[in-house]
Amino acid sequence: MLAIQDMSVQFGGEVLFAEMSFMVSKGERIGLVGKNGAGKSTLLKIIHSKKGFDSGSVNLQKEMKVGYLSQDIDFIKGNTVLQEAEKAFERIKQIQSKLTFIQDELVKRTDYESESYLELISTSSEYEHELNLIGGYTFHAHIEKVLFGLGFNSSDLNQLTDTFSGGWRMRIELAKVLLGNPDVLLLDEPTNHLDIESIVWLESFLKNYSGAVILVSHDRTFLDQVTNRTIEIANRKVYDYKAPYSKYLKLREERVEQQIAIKKNQDKEIKQTEDLIDKFRYKASKAAFAQSLIKKLDKMDRVEVDAVVNKKMHFGFPESGKPGKIIIEIEQLSKSYDSKHVIQNLDLQIDRGDRLALVGQNGQGKTTLIKCLTGSEAYQGSIKLGYNVALSYFAQDQAEHLNPEKRVIDVIEDAADDELRPRSRDMLGSFLFSGDDVEKKVAVLSGGERSRLALCKMLLQSSNFLILDEPTNHLDMNSKEVLKNALKSYKGTLIVVSHDRDFLSGLTTKIVEFRDAKIKTHLGGIDEYLSYRKMESMREVEKRSNLPKKEVNAQLGKAAKKLLEKELKQLSNQISKIEREIEHLERFIEEADRDLMDAAKAQSLLSDVEFFSKYQRSKDKLDQQMIAWESCQSKRENLIKKR
Repeated sequence: MLAIQDMSVQFGGEVLFAEMSFMVSKGERIGLVGKNGAGKSTLLKIIHSKKGFDSGSVNLQKEMKVGYLSQDIDFIKGNTVLQEAEKAFERIKQIQSKLTFIQDELVKRTDYESESYLELISTSSEYEHELNLIGGYTFHAHIEKVLFGLGFNSSDLNQLTDTFSGGWRMRIELAKVLLGNPDVLLLDEPTNHLDIESIVWLESFLKNYSGAVILVSHDRTFLDQVTNRTIEIANRKVYDYKAPYSKYLKLREERVEQQIAIKKNQDKEIKQTEDLIDKFRYKASKAAFAQSLIKKLDKMDRVEVDAVVNKKMHFGFPESGKPGKIIIEIEQLSKSYDSKHVIQNLDLQIDRGDRLALVGQNGQGKTTLIKCLTGSEAYQGSIKLGYNVALSYFAQDQAEHLNPEKRVIDVIEDAADDELRPRSRDMLGSFLFSGDDVEKKVAVLSGGERSRLALCKMLLQSSNFLILDEPTNHLDMNSKEVLKNALKSYKGTLIVVSHDRDFLSGLTTKIVEFRDAKIKTHLGGIDEYLSYRKMESMREVEKRSNLPKKEVNAQLGKAAKKLLEKELKQLSNQISKIEREIEHLERFIEEADRDLMDAAKAQSLLSDVEFFSKYQRSKDKLDQQMIAWESCQSKRENLIKKR
């Protein structure tokens, strides 16, 4: 479907990609990974636009469509959510408009026997037939299915898009891209603004998507659930793994170990050669030999070792004055939106040194509570701030309050004190700003870049009470760790809203759970809370509750257990057999892809009809075996639960 061949890209004299090549086939779901600045988003933009590269080619099969979700969107004001989503069906809207015109003409005219009148009827019939073929009478149901899956409800559809926050606008843009049903789907951080229900829905959508998907994401679970291939950008090249993210990490570690061993041997060879050059350089009888060794070194392809862990930055928050024992006291707090009661009669006291995580289902009041605490929402009841409390707040829309005329570096240097100001560039680097990025004006930054800049700025502000609402949305793994380490060393009181278990682990000491219209406090960290609730992940915490079911006796008799073990053994054998077949097919396809990339070999293969027939059969069979493997694994997991 898509072939990137020998593509090279330079920015400001620096090589981003050097002769990059890879192919993408129908049904492949690729996770695009790499360290900050490796060029992941740039690659998606190049594939979408087919321009922006210095040499090489981006080849797409004829008449294939590409859909692209970037982190930077620009809505035209005045459209409703439904009208914006309808833009994905441009051809349908065109035909509907033409049909309306024709029908109006037919009503006005009385020359029923004329040739032009009959021609209008014929044209109308053709348009109606095409409209039926492309789903013109059912597309609104499809729109609703996707919008509802991404968290919208019926009452939202006729609301203007400019009444929604940036995160919800991004959901609308994602819906448009999905509804367009492109052959190749390019998604840049699609889960940043989604709650867990919408993420699970998107996972299911992408798993069943018939086209190819290339996505960038820092959500490990999402990558594991969706992708079946991982492409890493490192050292200006691509490394291709026929595996989802977690398996890729293990394979990558093995690759780096091999690189280290090869480089060690190469360094030894270089040292020995350099010693010989130094020894014979100034001897007339050996000068020619020394020159040949120098040429040998110049031609040597030096091995580069990919850095597994980037250098970490550590810094502390500027300290504020010590507050009183009680940070905030909440009594009988209630908040409603029209007839919907979000918070009712809440009593809660937060003491100095408390570290709270707000978790639970979407729409249950986590962000609403924070807005009440920070005074940005009206409420009923009482909220009293304690003595000498200095509050610092990071909202989901914090980026909108940055000065658009300032440069990135100016925003941070203006916020930093004398001690931290010299380290402004290092701090920006930890939040994905490097090189010339720090000279950009805020006005030209994408939504994600502005959000990261706002978070970096907030970490410089003096406070003793910190409230963070989804602070990790636009951060990669290393930046999350920078933020987490800074928060762990923070001496003040902390409230954080997040659905990232790794980020919360070891960070908080109390959990405030929002579930089924109730708010309950649990002592202990996120791991203790999940253990208490007998849950494996934050996904289970945030999923909506099912209707109560009668408990069933899970104890199995001896005969039932024996039968269960037999079924498990049969499934395990079947899975092993399928895995061997998958490995065989993947090996053949990988070798074929390599040959197709080789100009000399590709020339002979192009005339070999049998080769392409076998190649396609292998890909089709691989898809079937992957589906069979997933089905068997699902059955096996269900049986294990019954043990």
